[in-house]
Amino acid sequence: MVQALVACQATCDYLDLLSEQPTHDPVANGYRLHDALIVATTPGRAHSDYYLHHSHGEDGGYLRKLVESVREGISSLPLLSLIVEPMRRAAERIAAYQAFNHGDTTGSYEPFERWASSETQPITGLRWWETGAGAGSTLTLLVLIAAAADPSITPTDVPAIENAYFPWIGALHSLLDSLVDHDEDLATGERGLIDCYLSPADAATRMRAIAREALRRAVALPSGRHHALILAAMTSFYICEIHRSASPHAQLVAPGVLDALGCLAAPTMAVLGARRSLRRVSAIGSEPVRAKFFSPPSQYLESQVPDFPLFIAGANEHHASGHEPMPIRSRAPQGAGRPAHRR
Repeated sequence: MVQALVACQATCDYLDLLSEQPTHDPVANGYRLHDALIVATTPGRAHSDYYLHHSHGEDGGYLRKLVESVREGISSLPLLSLIVEPMRRAAERIAAYQAFNHGDTTGSYEPFERWASSETQPITGLRWWETGAGAGSTLTLLVLIAAAADPSITPTDVPAIENAYFPWIGALHSLLDSLVDHDEDLATGERGLIDCYLSPADAATRMRAIAREALRRAVALPSGRHHALILAAMTSFYICEIHRSASPHAQLVAPGVLDALGCLAAPTMAVLGARRSLRRVSAIGSEPVRAKFFSPPSQYLESQVPDFPLFIAGANEHHASGHEPMPIRSRAPQGAGRPAHRR
């Protein structure tokens, strides 16, 4: 399992880097490059010319070796048959996201909006870029791989896992990633997913609601505490990265998302904040500087991680396998939001 996870993430990172390089047809290039991920996670599928639309042309076989490493790791998973189809869907969503998220030959992002809109189920209440964000996250794929190594997983558990991570947990993942890049994007004139919101306040309201739904679905899963900790650790990692940002988006989004996670965020924020401080101290060779980062409301800080389900009202009231409405609905006017250039 470890080999499959590491090789899969390395493949995604490498493909992301390649797809950001200039090309005459970004959509065709992005999808053909990411066919490597689809091949890697689809047993029996043949290799293709991954660099067909890329100026690089060849890498000495590096990408194919990554693909084979993923395949080798996946082949040993005891419950591989349970995740083959959802794993394929996750890989294809990532490929489509990476193809459309860099614009088409004219620089237009309308194809991205059309595709993401077609993937959005109205019952979720999500806006198109929020669904697109969920599609672009690698978390769904990685969690499915891990699930196939868990002997306690049943066939009915897999759809619940897929529906919790796509779009909910994955959307929060990609949106927070875009938030981390926001200052840099503003400086370079690029657009990200976070810019699709009408305002920083709109982003904060929506992302808080997404975080709450993500947590509700996470804790309702088999081994829900583990999935909730993954969610908390991922969220805390990104928010620790923006704790010094003066961006109105960061200042409004971070507290709301942490509040949605409640007491679960306190330990992960403390650990990651301390780690960041130690890293700074090591880099500058000075006395420790107390890290300043967003923290949950004080009433959550007294709670221990094992007790967090007590603070999640109704966490197990609904079955996790279906798409249910978020607490809020999209109130954006027709055409609101702009196609994103990157996360």
